Amino acid sequence: MALEAPSTSFYSPWPDRLRHSAIVLLVAGLALAVLVAFGELSPLRATAVFACIAAAALVPWRLHNAAASREDARGVNPVETAAVSAVVAGMPDPAVLLDRAGRVIHLNAAAAQLAPALRRNELAQFALRSPEIVTALREAIATSETRRATYLDHVPVDRWMELVVTPVPVPTLFGGTDKCMLMTFHDLTPLRRVEEMRADFVANASHELRTPLAALSGFIDTLQGPAKDDAKARERFLGIMHAQATRMARLIDDLLSLSRVELSAHVRPDTLVDIVPIIRQVADGLEPLARERQVVIDIDLPETQVAIAGDREELLRLFENLIENALKYGASGGKVIVSLTSAMSGEGVPEVRVMVRDFGPGIAPEHLPRLTERFYRVDVGDSRAQGGTGLGLSLVKHIVNRHRGRLLIESVLKHGATFTACFPQAKTASGT
Repeated sequence: MALEAPSTSFYSPWPDRLRHSAIVLLVAGLALAVLVAFGELSPLRATAVFACIAAAALVPWRLHNAAASREDARGVNPVETAAVSAVVAGMPDPAVLLDRAGRVIHLNAAAAQLAPALRRNELAQFALRSPEIVTALREAIATSETRRATYLDHVPVDRWMELVVTPVPVPTLFGGTDKCMLMTFHDLTPLRRVEEMRADFVANASHELRTPLAALSGFIDTLQGPAKDDAKARERFLGIMHAQATRMARLIDDLLSLSRVELSAHVRPDTLVDIVPIIRQVADGLEPLARERQVVIDIDLPETQVAIAGDREELLRLFENLIENALKYGASGGKVIVSLTSAMSGEGVPEVRVMVRDFGPGIAPEHLPRLTERFYRVDVGDSRAQGGTGLGLSLVKHIVNRHRGRLLIESVLKHGATFTACFPQAKTASGT
């Protein structure tokens, strides 16, 4: 076992070569002092000799120190410096810098969130298993040319992503250049959803608006022709036209709301909202409809705050659709129950459940799986007579999905139906 010099030693803080130089200078100084004392050497000449010895002893140490610094500098790969890491970390999109072999050198936080399996000094192909990504990366490495790839990421929700692999020339340890691969990822989901929204809106609007527009056109022709001077017919036709125009306005409103929710489906709301006052607000707003249908709304809500991460306007629309449907289609039962409870999901996660139950005719089992499809109606005539657009439950399903929740539908013929919206419960400031 090697012994360490005492910490109080005069020479211990010095580098080895500097310590040796100091010893040489000390011995030379003593020898010159003895020669001067015995008159063998004049003080001036002794000083000159000591200066030459000092230069000979210290200059090699300084040269060695500078050479060691250069060797240390050359020993650091230029790509692995903190400056390069900071540039990659500062990029707004997910970014990963790879070496020529495909190993990860640097990655930013966005890339780590997009692909948690990515690890420094490991091959990116093992973490990014999409065939499009692997193919683009291999081609970029083989050809040293930029490659692009578009792929669909299914986790946690469907997202369209674009990958760009860009060869980047970097200096090497020996003064040459090499190619690193910079992978950047761009989220194309909003653009894709806008395109799908546009196509769906045109198709759905043209299909669903055709019937009320034909009715309006027919009544207008009648009022301009045979019923031109018939006051009684004019009054009746104008009432029907008003109802059709109202239905078209509501249809367009529902289509736009559904498109907005679908456009942001991949972005989970992160604002904490108390859903108790939201439900009360919806129930109070639908009280005139309840009186018109002679239905009692029975509300069973806790007095304390119940917080979830959500979008207030979307939640208002969700509960409005559920309670309004219960009032319209379950009116024969005379009562609608709206309740809120806390429970555990099948995965053991605390969740908030809002249940809307009616005591109407109920829904046949064969219709339950398709209730949330666009424009699906159990009874087309009854739905249109009630002013329904066929989009209400589809909108409810998409809002629940965006909030990472679940929609449960239970019904027995002649015993009513129960719609339950389940949301992950948010942690309050107290941690409960």
